[in-house]
Amino acid sequence: MTMDEPDFLYINDKQRIAYHKIDGKKPGIIFLCGHGSDMNGTKSIYMENWARKHGHGFIRFDYRGHGQSDGNFLDLGISDWTEDALAVIEQLTDGQQVLVGSSLGGWIMLNAACARPDRIAGLIGIAAAPDFTKELIWDTLDADAQLAMKQTGHLLVPSPYADEPVIYPYHLVEDGAAHLHLQGGTINITTPVRLLHGMQDEEVPWNTACRIMEKLAADDVILHLDKAATHRFSEPAQLDMLGQTATDLLACINKTKL
Repeated sequence: MTMDEPDFLYINDKQRIAYHKIDGKKPGIIFLCGHGSDMNGTKSIYMENWARKHGHGFIRFDYRGHGQSDGNFLDLGISDWTEDALAVIEQLTDGQQVLVGSSLGGWIMLNAACARPDRIAGLIGIAAAPDFTKELIWDTLDADAQLAMKQTGHLLVPSPYADEPVIYPYHLVEDGAAHLHLQGGTINITTPVRLLHGMQDEEVPWNTACRIMEKLAADDVILHLDKAATHRFSEPAQLDMLGQTATDLLACINKTKL
């Protein structure tokens, strides 16, 4: 096997997820990519290199329906991708982990941290997008458009990154409704959290990060806003901020163990 070929983890009898793992000290770091993205993105590779440099264990993986993993993208949803993240935590790691979630990955990291608080040492959200199926899709539609989405089973939205539109299945909205974090009370996460968001983000409003911060039960929550950054948050200065945030968070986690 070459270094570029992933390993695979079976989620069920028929579907596998692809992943890359490096061994190292704890807490380990797991990168959760965005909707329609994959584990070979700029931020994921940056964090892998950061982890290797600092000696930490690291995993990046593709959700089902993404990248090199099995599954049809349009058949899957928030529940499935949360299941994938939990399988990675439970089957590929031991001990404490730091989750780094980008966009959709920021939603998945909240789900995983709520489900397995004993395994999560801290969180870093990059343009985190919890509840986007409701707030950024369903709630933006008028009654006629909502009816059309129900009847056709999907919604087509122009992509800012490609010529082809993004397809949002109606079942993604339905499934997302079971995992909402910003519509009710406290998000029951008490580990340290760091949130990074660009104020030029046209996909996920930057005040989403403020709302996450307000909802979290944790007291140790720090938000970094970059006035020039877009949703991708991948320019060199922004990657430097991500690396420094990881350094600071790990120092905080290690300090609390003393």
